[in-house]
Amino acid sequence: MKPIHILIFALAASIVCGVAESQSKAAATGCTLRIHVDGLRNSTGVVGAAIFRSRDGWPEDMSKTVNHWPTPIPQGAHEATAVMENLPPGDYSVVAIHDENRNHKLDRNFLGLPKEGFGFANNPHVGLSAPSFDAAKVHVTCPVTEINIHEIYK
Repeated sequence: MKPIHILIFALAASIVCGVAESQSKAAATGCTLRIHVDGLRNSTGVVGAAIFRSRDGWPEDMSKTVNHWPTPIPQGAHEATAVMENLPPGDYSVVAIHDENRNHKLDRNFLGLPKEGFGFANNPHVGLSAPSFDAAKVHVTCPVTEINIHEIYK
């Protein structure tokens, strides 16, 4: 083979390998889920978001989540965006609370009614109990899935 042909072959091979490597890195890093939460009554505390893969523990057992994390609320704002990266594509149910006192749970009054705001993916009707796992389920796809949750205060 002539040196120029070897050089062209080597260049083409490195481009093909580089494209395959970047595609495999993209698949390995997973998807991003952006949870836009609005209707916050103030900017005190944080928005606590939680993602569940199954009904087990839904919606309050944080030990059963795929992930849960606090998101700061910008000063004076009544909305925040929680972002989860590197999430495998699939179906998840999502809950978000307005954790005004930053104690990592939904506080309740003596009757058991929530004292802080809460909301679910798809904004299902909420009566005296949390909606079903399926009612709050979203299908996450790559590269980015965006959802909106409107907080409810009882």
